[in-house]
Amino acid sequence: MIKLHDKVFKPYLKEEQILSAIDKMAKEIAADYKDETPLFVGVLNGAFMFVADFLKAYQHPCEVSFVRLSSYQGLTSTGIVETLLDVPEELEGKSVIILEDVVDTGRTLKELVHLFSNTNVKEFKIGTLFYKSDIYNGEYAIDYVGLEIPDHFIVGYGLDYNELGRNLREVYQLNQTDMINLVLFGKPGAGKGTQAGFLKEKYNLKHISTGDVFRYNIKNGTELGTLAKSYIDKGDLVPDAVTIDMLKDEVEKNPDAAGFIFDGFPRTAAQAEALDNFLESKDMKVNATIALEAEDDILVERLLERGKSSGRSDDQDESKIRNRFDEYNEKTAPLKAYYEKQGKFHSVNGIGNIEEITGRLSKVIDSL
Repeated sequence: MIKLHDKVFKPYLKEEQILSAIDKMAKEIAADYKDETPLFVGVLNGAFMFVADFLKAYQHPCEVSFVRLSSYQGLTSTGIVETLLDVPEELEGKSVIILEDVVDTGRTLKELVHLFSNTNVKEFKIGTLFYKSDIYNGEYAIDYVGLEIPDHFIVGYGLDYNELGRNLREVYQLNQTDMINLVLFGKPGAGKGTQAGFLKEKYNLKHISTGDVFRYNIKNGTELGTLAKSYIDKGDLVPDAVTIDMLKDEVEKNPDAAGFIFDGFPRTAAQAEALDNFLESKDMKVNATIALEAEDDILVERLLERGKSSGRSDDQDESKIRNRFDEYNEKTAPLKAYYEKQGKFHSVNGIGNIEEITGRLSKVIDSL
């Protein structure tokens, strides 16, 4: 195992396997081009090791050049491809073979094809050391492949995680843990806080209550807290981006957690999408959303009883309680539809003693 920044990677491909794949590619290309002088164009930064070893294996006349593109940031593709080093000049009449380190979604490949589309090359082909066929969009033919691999994030042999790992002689795969990330729903009085307390202990999860996070940041005068307070003081809603940044800070404070319970966020489908995008950027996802369900009359009784000791005025007025229920129903309906479409929405009976309800929640979690 190796650690780069905040991530742990495990051995995946040995140097011998990589060099064998490169030797195979060199022989295949030589069979097609040994009687002419092709131009090999390596894609920086990731392909520099691959191109160096490929040229050693390719024992025939050839030329070499490089282009530089970028679409990755951390663990995920940004979806925006930048051209940092343009195509070489004097390409007319030449057979050009692109040498990519890895082909996955095909975004970079599309930009490469675009770069060469206005040149008068004799022939244009594409070779890649690693090929993630499961996620490739299939828009262009891949002519030469070293190794076909699953859609795992890899580093080493020129590939990096935030610029670390390129110099490794072997390839390592992100060590995926069985992380559990939950979104917990429930009307006031449904017992979300109580159950979150039990679940976080049982599964080593971090409970992130949006309300608690807001109060902490505002009380401690953090940059995000000050920003949030500026909106609140004007009577405006705090933008989703600010809330997501607060959640991001909480996630990054707890790198050893086996997962997170998000409580109080998302509240809208747009927020749910923002949460998905944020988690994807951390190579994570929401595994399940669980709604604690209970009849309104029972919850009213609970809250009125709680109000006797809590001192909260909104727990002492039945009309205010029912207004809160109406607001919950209105906001949760689109969220339920959003997560049902993903197959991630679960409804759990919230009536019974604490142990019974914890058992029902655990049954859902254990099935994930």
